Amino acid sequence: MRTIKGIPVSSGVVIGVAFVLDDDFRHVPRRAIARGAVDAELARFETARQAAIEELAQLHALAEKEMGPESAKVFLFHVGALNDKKLLAGIHKSIADDHAGAEWAVSEALQTWIDLFRSKDDPTFSTKVNDIEDIRRRLLSQLMGERFDVLRETADNAVVIARDLTPTQTATFDRSKILAFVTELGGKTSHTAIFARALALPAIVGARGVTDAVRDGQKVIVDADRGSLILDPDEETVERYTHERERVEAYRLSLAELADQPAITTDGVEIEIVGNIEFPAEVDTVLEYGGAGIGLYRTEFLFLTSRDIPSEKTHFEAYAKCIEKLAGKTLTIRTVDLGADKYTQERAQIPERNPFLGLRSIRYCLQNLDMFKTQLRAILRASALGPVKIMFPLITSIAEYRQARMVVRDAMEDLDEQGVAYDKDIPIGMMVEVPSAAIQAAMFAREVDFFSIGTNDLVQYTLAVDRTNERVASLYNPAHPAVTKLIRDVARAAKRSDIPVSCCGEAAGEPEFAALLLGLGLRTLSVTASDIPPIKRLVRSLSIPQCERIAKKAISLDSESEASAFLRDRINRLVPEAFDGRTAEPRG
Repeated sequence: MRTIKGIPVSSGVVIGVAFVLDDDFRHVPRRAIARGAVDAELARFETARQAAIEELAQLHALAEKEMGPESAKVFLFHVGALNDKKLLAGIHKSIADDHAGAEWAVSEALQTWIDLFRSKDDPTFSTKVNDIEDIRRRLLSQLMGERFDVLRETADNAVVIARDLTPTQTATFDRSKILAFVTELGGKTSHTAIFARALALPAIVGARGVTDAVRDGQKVIVDADRGSLILDPDEETVERYTHERERVEAYRLSLAELADQPAITTDGVEIEIVGNIEFPAEVDTVLEYGGAGIGLYRTEFLFLTSRDIPSEKTHFEAYAKCIEKLAGKTLTIRTVDLGADKYTQERAQIPERNPFLGLRSIRYCLQNLDMFKTQLRAILRASALGPVKIMFPLITSIAEYRQARMVVRDAMEDLDEQGVAYDKDIPIGMMVEVPSAAIQAAMFAREVDFFSIGTNDLVQYTLAVDRTNERVASLYNPAHPAVTKLIRDVARAAKRSDIPVSCCGEAAGEPEFAALLLGLGLRTLSVTASDIPPIKRLVRSLSIPQCERIAKKAISLDSESEASAFLRDRINRLVPEAFDGRTAEPRG
C-alpha cells in the first residue's frame, strides 16, 4: 500500500480502479512530403481543422446544456484558436516551405507554446496550457485517424490517472463510469480544476510522479479532501474508507433539513452564510443549500472563457441572470481579478517573472480603464434590477481604493447623462487580502462601505507561501497566529466604524476556522455552496462566548501547528459532528 499526495481541488472520496491515460500524441515523428504533394497535404490539414471545429461546436452545445453558458465558452476559445491567422500561417509554412507532414507541423506549432508555458516555475502559471493541449490533441486525432473519445473505453468505477487533462476531456467525462481523476500537473485555478468543482467530481492535481507509479487496472482510493491517492489499499483501509464514505453521505443527506433553518447561534446571534460562485448557474445550488445570498461572485470566467474582452452586454447579462435567480437576496460582485496566472500572462509579450507581485487585480484594472469601466457600467446597470454590492480585489493602499471609486463615479456620470437607471447608493467595498490593507484597516474603514477578508491571498502574502505549489502547500495555514491577528484587527476596525465585515476565503468553509472567525467578531461567512449546510449546523451548535474563548486561546499560541491542533480538538469536543462531512482522517 502506498500513498501519493497532491493538491485537492474538488472534494469527495471514491474507491475505484485506475485508468491510466497515455498521451499517444506526445511524440509525433516528422514525415517528409514530396513537393508535388504540398497542396494535398494542405487540403488534408484543412479537412482536419474543419472537422475539429465541428466537434467543438457540438461540445459547446453539450457543455452549455449541462454546465451553463459561462463554462461552455471555453470551447468557443478553442474554435477561435483554430481560426487564428498566425497559428495557421505557421502550420502552412511548415507544410509548404519545409515539406513537413501536417501532423508534425501541427504538433510543433502548438508544442512550442505548451513548452514555453510549462517551463515557468509557477505551477499555476499555465492556466491556458490545457486549452492549447486540447487543440493539439484534437487536430492530431483527426489527422492520425484516432478517436478523441478514448475515455469512453473506461470500465465502471474508473479513476482517471493522467499527466494532465484538458477542459474538453474533463467536461465530457462519462459520469456513470468515471468517479474521479488525479493528475501530475495543474493547480486550483486551472480550467480543468474549475470544471471538476462545477461537476462535483472528486479531483486531485499536482500529484507528482503519479503516472509512473500507477498501473492500469490498479485498485485505488481517492481522498480528495486530503489530496491523497492510496494505491493497492489493504482490506482494512478499504473497509474504513467504505464506512467513512457511507457515514459522510448519510451526514450530508441529514443536512438537507437545515436549508430552510436560520443560522443562529445557541445564544441567539444571527450569522449570515452566503455563497461563493464562478458562474450564474451556481446561484441555484447556493439557494438550494440555504445560502442567504452571494458573498463573492468571481467574474474572471467572463474573460477566461473568451478570446476577446467581454462586452458590457456580456457582463450585464451574466449579472442580471444572477439577480433574477436571487429574487431579492444580495449579489456581491468582485471586479475582475486578472493578472498573475489569470488571463493576462499568456497574452503578454513579455510575461512577468513574478506575476503574483506584479500587475494584477485592481492594479491591472486601473491600468486598463476602458475594460474596467465597461465592467463597472454593467454592474451599475444591473443594480437597478436588485441589491448589488461592488467589491474591489487586492487593494493595498488608500490611493488605490480612492482611484477605483473615482472610476465608479465616472461610470455613474456616464449613465446619468444617458438616463440609465442604477442604484445611486450601491455599496462599494474592498477585499482585505494583503497585510498592508489589514494593518491600515482603521483608515480604510472610514471610507469603504464594507470589508471582505480574502484568506486565500491574505495567508499567501503574509506567510510567503504559494498555496497551489505542492512543494510548500504544508506551510499554508490560515490558523497561523500572524494571520489570525490581522483578521482580528480588521474585525475590530470594522466594528468601530460600524461597517459589515465578512470572510470569503476557502478557510471560512472549514469548521474549526469558521468558529475562530466568529470568535474574532465576524458575522458573515461566504463559502462554496457545498459548505453552507455543515457551517450552518456548526453555527447552530455554538454560542458566541464559546467562539470568543476559542479565538482568544488560538491567537495566544506560538505556532500554526499548535493553533490548528487546538482548534480542531476544541471543535471536535464541542461539536463532534462538525467533521462528519469530511474525510480528513478515517476513524479506526
